[in-house]
Amino acid sequence: MTTAPHTEQARGRVAAVGPTPAAAPDDVIRTSGLTKRFQGGQLAVDGLDLTVPRGSVFGFLGPNGSGKTTTIRMLMGLIAPSSGVATVLGAPMPQSVGAVLPRVGALIEGPALYGFLSGRDNLARFDAADPTSDPRTRARRVTEALDRVGLTAAAGKKARAYSLGMKQRLGLASALLQPRELLVLDEPTNGLDPQGMREIRALVREVAAEGTTVFLSSHLLDEIEQVCTHAAVMSKGRLVVQGTVAELAGRAQGRLVVRTPDVAAARDVLVQHRVTDLRTDEARLDGLATAVDEESLPRLCAALVSAGVRVHGFGVERGTLEDAFVALTGEGFDVAG
Repeated sequence: MTTAPHTEQARGRVAAVGPTPAAAPDDVIRTSGLTKRFQGGQLAVDGLDLTVPRGSVFGFLGPNGSGKTTTIRMLMGLIAPSSGVATVLGAPMPQSVGAVLPRVGALIEGPALYGFLSGRDNLARFDAADPTSDPRTRARRVTEALDRVGLTAAAGKKARAYSLGMKQRLGLASALLQPRELLVLDEPTNGLDPQGMREIRALVREVAAEGTTVFLSSHLLDEIEQVCTHAAVMSKGRLVVQGTVAELAGRAQGRLVVRTPDVAAARDVLVQHRVTDLRTDEARLDGLATAVDEESLPRLCAALVSAGVRVHGFGVERGTLEDAFVALTGEGFDVAG
């Protein structure tokens, strides 16, 4: 659903238990012990301590079912936490939902559209529901939002005839009708083809360059690595780690990569030099560079050559966000982009 300012769903929520966490001026989102347990005992989010710096493109990363959407719904005041507290734009949530949501654009769990209305009329309806919007500039802003997400040609088509990707684009357009301090996107490339994914990523970068903090949840590692400056990793409702994307990727060990037709002989040499977790892919052999540093690389290459291994390629590949996630959680998930 697309959140609109001052929604009835967001009014009248029970205040979170506990004191409001002290948020620094440059923190757009901060949570402390944020927890959500649903009826029946299901623990969806468990003691989340999260900090989102102002001006960042913050990736909220984890497999489907890891608690990302539940967290976002608590941050937007759509559901109350079982315990713990959160501040968004310096104000406690959900207590301050009426003051905070007009400053936030959000796309959560896909857009809630009127199927009988055109894409253009849907955006006009969303804009009219925002008490902060100026009706005199509505038509221009709707046209600009449609153009930004590549829906100008389909603006007159009924929303029920839109594909999933087109609906996702229209929901994103609704979040871009006015400049916002914070843009919250839950799986924004869901349903898009690879070209559409690239376009939305470029749009996220553009919005961030205009000064908006972007909080983007995704189960796609490529998506986070390509567009985000900071990230947090969720697993089974708990926060595993957070930091800059470079810091998180840096937690992963590099891999020594050897390209050779003599895979068996190369394996024997690498094992002798304590290169572990060896993997073979046709003429490529790679392994964790646990005992390999820059100074020892020439010696290791020389050892391969001395053993009669024909070395066609040799070097260390840096650790990726995927490597870091698997090392931290023991889980793997969709890493396609």
